[in-house]
Amino acid sequence: MISKLRAFAAFWYDFIIGDDWRVAVGVALAFAATYLASRSTSVALWWIVPIAVLILLPLSIHRVTRRATS
Repeated sequence: MISKLRAFAAFWYDFIIGDDWRVAVGVALAFAATYLASRSTSVALWWIVPIAVLILLPLSIHRVTRRATS
């Protein structure tokens, strides 16, 4: 039973964190910022997360390709 729970946790860790923990933290912060901002205003703020992804993804790709060419 413990090995199945450990495998389940390992799957979700790998699925969410993946190769770059910075992207996972950035997306989590974008979700938190969207939630907090939406609580204080009536303006639709769904666009915060896509913008965060548009910023984080190229940075992650740049960091990986820079390491690969070194």
